[in-house]
Amino acid sequence: MTALPAIAARLGISEEAAALHYESEICDLHVDSFIWRRIYGYDFRRRHAAFTAGVMMSQFDLPRAREAGIGGATWVITTNPLGDSRDREAKFFENLAELSELLNSPEAQARVVRSAAEYRAARAAGLHAAFIGVQGGNALAHSLDALDRLSPGLVLRVTILHLTSSRLGHTSSPLGSDHGLSPYGKDYVRRLNAHRILVDLAHISRAGFWDAVDAHERGTPLVVTHTGVSGVFPHWRNLDDDQLRAVANSGGTIGIMYHSEYLGDPIFGGRLDTIARHIEHVVNVAGEDHVSLGSDWDGSIVTPRDMRTCLELPKLTHALLERGLSQPCIRKVLGLNFLRVVESVRG
Repeated sequence: MTALPAIAARLGISEEAAALHYESEICDLHVDSFIWRRIYGYDFRRRHAAFTAGVMMSQFDLPRAREAGIGGATWVITTNPLGDSRDREAKFFENLAELSELLNSPEAQARVVRSAAEYRAARAAGLHAAFIGVQGGNALAHSLDALDRLSPGLVLRVTILHLTSSRLGHTSSPLGSDHGLSPYGKDYVRRLNAHRILVDLAHISRAGFWDAVDAHERGTPLVVTHTGVSGVFPHWRNLDDDQLRAVANSGGTIGIMYHSEYLGDPIFGGRLDTIARHIEHVVNVAGEDHVSLGSDWDGSIVTPRDMRTCLELPKLTHALLERGLSQPCIRKVLGLNFLRVVESVRG
């Protein structure tokens, strides 16, 4: 790796921030690069230039992630909401096999992992540790038994809703309503608990959020993997303070995303310090043990102009130091909080 003073100079950050960043375990809760593999054949195993200038795709690949010190991430399979539910389920299992094969290939220098222990083993071997997640629980909602077909532990988490409503419940987006989870959706939450699959409450309506909290197994952490917070910027995509406290009370964590418009900036004029403000708000409301990185890299987002791709992530560490967060707190945000949650469920 390039010497830390050179990295600090290139990025315009302090040497303290560079040292803290590269000494920390960094794990991102939500990376959506696989969707561009499916649509355009984007190969996230090789290095790319940011050919879209931080707009929608080419924000993340494995070589740049390694250079940025990102040791692991949850790689998501995003559900196509259209079509017959049986076809959607079959396509999901095809995508799951393909993503697993790509991540485990020699070119990736990565390993699919199912627990915190496997994460640490992959990192000790010098590999990127890749969890797998599902965005849009309707991928496996044709029957509750579909969840039983998953290889044990292979899927770490399921984001119950995405940008459209389903038989499970209602999205928070303008396409939804503030109705909650259906009875079937509540049973789905319980089945996820039984399989030790984390329940992710990003994208869900507020009523659905509270229905999921009620249905969820006590003592098992909830997660919200990629969101903003309404205490900084009120928006249909963001969580309010009561929701932050509910996730914290479950022992879970909240991943802060990087889409400028949802965080309160002009869509093409975002600043990474706004991300830092959202992180700081969660620390102040829910505590430093309950906030993480949930970038949504390549998830059709527009990144801050001063952090267009994952290569500039050390700038966020610098911004958190500038806001007065302690080094131990920042280490938790960068990865330790999420790994604690995984370990509490999976070991």
